[in-house]
Amino acid sequence: MERRTFKNYLLSIVILFIFWSCSRSNDTIPEEVIDSPTAAILSFPENNTECNEGVIINDNQSRVNFQWKASEFTDNYTVVLKNLTTNTTLETESKTSTVEIIIDRSTSYQWHVISKSEISNETTQSDIWKFYNAGKGTVSYAPFPADIVAPENGNTISQIDNKIILEWNTVDIDNDIKEYEVFFGTENTSKESLGIVNKNKFEVNVALGTKYFWMIKTIDEVGNSSTSDVFNFIVN
Repeated sequence: MERRTFKNYLLSIVILFIFWSCSRSNDTIPEEVIDSPTAAILSFPENNTECNEGVIINDNQSRVNFQWKASEFTDNYTVVLKNLTTNTTLETESKTSTVEIIIDRSTSYQWHVISKSEISNETTQSDIWKFYNAGKGTVSYAPFPADIVAPENGNTISQIDNKIILEWNTVDIDNDIKEYEVFFGTENTSKESLGIVNKNKFEVNVALGTKYFWMIKTIDEVGNSSTSDVFNFIVN
């Protein structure tokens, strides 16, 4: 009787061990949480201003110290700088929240910072800022290129009576914007000028199922001008 009881006891232990082993093998190992980088907060050059700080190299170039607030979960940064006159882009890498870049004087730029992590494939972009790098004896500044408001770039939109309204924003250090020229068409390379307007909205005729391209030329009181990027939308 005692031997049978002992055998039953051993059998119970074996069954419990097997059950415990199986339950352990089926446990889900929690995945490691990897935080994505947060967005950097830009500091300098300030948005929509004239930059007159930096080391002047010659009449045409200066060295400017770009600065931003460090972002979390970030190992390195890429500063993306676009010359708004030539539309050329320069990318500069940095391990810290500052980097010096040699740029043209008497020129408008836009810039942003991309935060990157060595343990994550995710990246995060900061806001985009614009500034004018001061030149020798500059007394009048060209407006910054217009930014889109509506329709949003690349969107498919609805029309009312085969019409939609184009809307944009523009900043000028001198605050002397005079007028805008609106370019619009169904081909990216052959947009037609629809004329000159003195406000930042313009109504255009559209057709269903058609893709349109448009851009804005901004002109100030002394004849300085800038041309925006080309935007597009589809009408449904």
